[in-house]
Formats: sequence, C-alpha cells, structure tokens
Amino acid sequence: MERKTYERFVEDLKRSATAAGKPIIDPKLFARALSMDLQALAADAHVHRVTLSRAQGTEKLQGFLRDALQVLRVATDINGDFRHALFWFRNEPISTFDYLTPEQLVSEGRTQDLVRYLQSLKAGAAG
Repeated sequence: MERKTYERFVEDLKRSATAAGKPIIDPKLFARALSMDLQALAADAHVHRVTLSRAQGTEKLQGFLRDALQVLRVATDINGDFRHALFWFRNEPISTFDYLTPEQLVSEGRTQDLVRYLQSLKAGAAG
C-alpha cells in the first residue's frame, strides 16, 4: 500500500477539483481518506447529507473541509506523519479542550483555538 502524505492528499483533492471544473474540496474523497462515513461528515459540517452530493460547494461544508485541512497540515508538520495526523484528528481527545477530539473541535468552529494550541506545542518542542 502506498504511503499517503499530506501533499499527496492535497494533490488528489486538486486533481478531483480540476476534473470537476470546480475549485472545491471533494467531500467524498475527504471522507474516504479519513475512513469516515458521509453521514458523519455531514454531521460534522452541520449540513444535510444530501448536500455532500448535490451542493458540494456550499460555504458551510467547504469551510469545515478547509478548516480540517488546516488542522491536518499543522498536525502533520508537527509529527511528520500524515497517517498519524489522520488518526489523531479523528480519535485523540485533548485534555486542554475538555477531552474533545480535533474533529469535534473543528466541527464546533474552534479551529483557530486548536491551531494556536498546536503551534504552542510546536514552539515548546522547538524551544
């Protein structure tokens, strides 16, 4: 099995967007990479599941996907492994945030809080 990197993941998303002729993140491709069912993705993005196939460009959905990509980028930069970042995003509760997972925090609109937290960890590790 080919090792997936963040860069390769984004390249796959770009290729899909180019093929579709729309500069949007494909929610199905995103969900597949995170081993996430579409109903869960719709719930995280606070949209109806039909939105994932019929209105993929809605700001609410695309905003969630962009925020999730941002967090995955930062997490990958910190630990160097995209697959670990994917697992962390979906599964690991963070005590600082009342034991919510990064996925839950992004769903709640707390992306910037999470990014600042991750950057502080990175700065601490570097200092």
